[in-house]
Amino acid sequence: MRKLALDDEILLKIEKPARYIGNEVNSVMKDKETVDIRFAMCFPDVYEIGMSHLGIQILYDMFNKREDVWCERVYSPWIDLDKIMREQNIPLFALESQDPIKEFDFLGITIQYEMCYTNILQVLDLSQIPLYAKDRTKAHPIVIGGGPCTYNPEPLADFFDIFYIGEGETVYNELLDLYKEYKHSDWSRREFLERAARIEGLYIPMLYDVTYKEDGTIDSFKPNHPNAKEKIQKQMVLDITDASYPLKPVVPFIKVTQDRVVLEIMRGCIRGCRFCQAGMLYRPTREKNLKTLKQYAYQMLKNTGHEEISLSSLSSSDYTNLKELVTFLIEEFKEKGINISLPSLRIDAFSLDVMSKVQDVRKSSLTFAPEAGSQRMRDVINKGLTEEMILNGAGQAFEGGWNKVKLYFMLGLPGETEEDMRDIARLADKVARRYYEIPKDQRNGKCQVTASTSFFIPKPFTPFQWATMCDQEEYIAKAHIVNEEMRAQLNQKSLRYNWHEADVTVLEGVFARGDRRVSNVLLEAYRLGCLYDSWSETFQNDLWMQAFENTGTDIAFYNKRERDLDEILPWDFIDIGVTKEFLKREWMRALSGEVTPNCRMQCSGCGVAKYKGGVCIESKGEI
Repeated sequence: MRKLALDDEILLKIEKPARYIGNEVNSVMKDKETVDIRFAMCFPDVYEIGMSHLGIQILYDMFNKREDVWCERVYSPWIDLDKIMREQNIPLFALESQDPIKEFDFLGITIQYEMCYTNILQVLDLSQIPLYAKDRTKAHPIVIGGGPCTYNPEPLADFFDIFYIGEGETVYNELLDLYKEYKHSDWSRREFLERAARIEGLYIPMLYDVTYKEDGTIDSFKPNHPNAKEKIQKQMVLDITDASYPLKPVVPFIKVTQDRVVLEIMRGCIRGCRFCQAGMLYRPTREKNLKTLKQYAYQMLKNTGHEEISLSSLSSSDYTNLKELVTFLIEEFKEKGINISLPSLRIDAFSLDVMSKVQDVRKSSLTFAPEAGSQRMRDVINKGLTEEMILNGAGQAFEGGWNKVKLYFMLGLPGETEEDMRDIARLADKVARRYYEIPKDQRNGKCQVTASTSFFIPKPFTPFQWATMCDQEEYIAKAHIVNEEMRAQLNQKSLRYNWHEADVTVLEGVFARGDRRVSNVLLEAYRLGCLYDSWSETFQNDLWMQAFENTGTDIAFYNKRERDLDEILPWDFIDIGVTKEFLKREWMRALSGEVTPNCRMQCSGCGVAKYKGGVCIESKGEI
């Protein structure tokens, strides 16, 4: 029988002990004596967040299909258990075997957002693995990072042995086979990493040297070993229908953020919004076969007992067979008490018809993401939405019985004026006004329009990667302008307004576009006590500011400075397919307010045609 890493006395002291005991439905148990490689897959946040992540479920399933690999899971311990583990010197452990992570061959960490970076250090620290890659020996696990934040891995470069750039279903088997050789060889740890550098898509930071100019910008970024490539190619699965997919995902004991079956219907997005990193990283758009999705829906519901099924993509409305798929799901599962969740839909007549069939209209709210209040700014960001489309969609929703609408906007976009900010409030008011155009006897109670603003962060591999960004005071001042305009609107009683934390946004900006030097800030913040920075109740901005001061790091250098178009950027060594020339063209088009058509309307020559797949019309010779 499995012995738990935590005794009953500790389990009784902590919140939600089920986070740490494992043994969930569909979790994989193997005999550790019969496998060659033990892989600990980590999501550096609390269990409920990590268990909702599809990427880990995919890799967990894929790795465990290999007889020679046992993949287990580990998450960040919450602050109550963190304290006890440090006091009692309990090493961090995996859920399945309850064995210490330091005894594993690999620790794979998915890096989904910048504010989990101190949790990555927590995982290494509690695992009793040296924080710096250079201090590890053959006795320690290989620490490998993947996920969207690895498209600028430099702020974390000193802490990782390897970064996997791209989608995990491609070259992991090659790496695992190489590791088996290493395990039974006399190679040093560095020799293994040098050999791993030959594998496409793997970036080994210690095999690269960075130098800086007097003004602080990068002077050179060069490999220091012949196996290290000048450019790391993003790895991509072109046929996602036949790619590995977890038909028996692990079912948590406790309620998690997304307690449902997730059907991934496509990857990528055709839209080309200029602020959106995912829209550039995951090009070209690739769709999953309809017949396969229908089979998966049956199997996954049967294998999990979940009572909800959700469609996963960046823009579900752009999936070619959406109507047929949704009709099938409604006909097959609605009467069986299965809820159907349809995120990422555009608000059009078809979507509203579908949502009225799968939602309780009186209880649910609809979400629009205009992103900007004025048409001028929507053209700058290439949103592809007109005010007429927004108001028509809202009108159709109100006529269909909805009375609650959420509107998402961004503040601090390049070229934004005070009028653009005030237009956020004015647009919200126009949406509310559209509700009151409906005859009183046909309305569904009072109207509620909630406008939310996040603050713009320039991200790598977007046309806005060169843009300057606001500081905390400027962001708050912009939010106050919107708030003031909201109170001046005719329908102010129907309007609500809230905004994202400006201090967190500033940090996200530094780590989104930072270089290797900001790792000093990260380590200092962790030493000062920063942890769970994406959680408002545990975020400590004063400690972060102290860390910047202690390390002599200038926030303005990373956030306020507009980059030169010819400057070497920390992530320039990665090739995502989309070319730097295309991003420059889009940046210039943004500055002049020119709209670029979506990928199905017209090819814009972004560069991903070289992958020869997906909906990319250029790669099919259709331009």
